[in-house]
Amino acid sequence: MNNLNYPACRIGNREFRWGERTYVMGIVNATPDSFSGEGLLREGLEPERMVEQAVAQALGFLEDGADIIDIGGESTRPGAAVVDEETERQRVVPVIRALRARTDAPISVDTYKAGVARAALEAGADMVNDVWALQMDPHLASVVAERGVPVVLMHNHSKPRNAAMQERLGGRYVGVHYEDLIPDVIRELGELVAAAERAGIARERIIIDPGIGFGKTVEQNLQLLNHTDALYALGLPILIGPSRKSFIGYTLDLPPDQRVEGTAAAVAVGVVRGAHIVRVHDVRVMARICQMVDAILRAG
Repeated sequence: MNNLNYPACRIGNREFRWGERTYVMGIVNATPDSFSGEGLLREGLEPERMVEQAVAQALGFLEDGADIIDIGGESTRPGAAVVDEETERQRVVPVIRALRARTDAPISVDTYKAGVARAALEAGADMVNDVWALQMDPHLASVVAERGVPVVLMHNHSKPRNAAMQERLGGRYVGVHYEDLIPDVIRELGELVAAAERAGIARERIIIDPGIGFGKTVEQNLQLLNHTDALYALGLPILIGPSRKSFIGYTLDLPPDQRVEGTAAAVAVGVVRGAHIVRVHDVRVMARICQMVDAILRAG
C-alpha cells in the first residue's frame, strides 16, 4: 500500500481505490502448457469440460478473496509455442462468456492480440492484460481505447535467445543486460504509457507492471521486486506477478508446484514496496497474506 493520490479506477462495475488495500488477481490458464503446471487444457479433455473446470476454478478464487479473474489462452513461459489468434480465441472466449453468466466480478483477458481482446471484451471481459504493452499488435491499442477499458502495460525484454531451460526448474533468462535496471525499466515503461495515451487510452485506465520474470535474470527479478516502489515515479497503479516464477525456483531450488512459500515472501515484499495488485495462482493463501500485510502497514 501507499498514500499517493491515485484516481480511482472502474473495472467492470467495481471501483478500485488504489492504496486503500492490496487487490488480488487470480490466474486462470486455459492452456495445456502453463509453466506453473496448472493449465486446464489436457489431451482428450472435451472443450465443454475445460470451460466447466475454468469457471469452477474462477468462482473458487472469488470465494477465496480474488478481486479480478485473469483468463489467458497462451502460455508466456520461456520457450512456449506461439498460439494463433483463432486457437487462443476458442480457448478464452467460451470461458469468459460462461464465467460472466455466473458472476459480475471483474474479468481480465491476458492477451496481446487485438482480435482476441475484442472478442473477449464482447463476451464480457472488463480489461486487457498485455504482456507486450500494446507493442506486439498495432491494432490492440485502438481496441482498448475504443472500448474505454483499463489495460495493464507490462515491461518485457523477453527474447528466445536469452532463455535457458532446466527440466526440473523450468525456463529462466540469462545474459540479459541493462545499463541500469531500475531506471531503465521506469524509462521504458514511461515510454509505453506515453504511447498508450497518444493512442487515446485515458491515463486513469492504465496500470503498469514491471514484468518480473520477463526478460530478466534471477538477480534482476529479485532487485526489481525489492525496488517496486521506484515505479511510483510514473504515478500509476502497479501490478506485480511473481507467482511460482522461475526466479523463486532457482533461488530455492524448487519446482513450480513447491513455490508457495517463495511466492508468499515475494508477494509480502511486493505489498510492502507498494504494489496495488498481485497476480497469483494460490489465491486463498496470497489473499490472506495481502490482508495481513495491509493491516500491519496501516498500523503505522
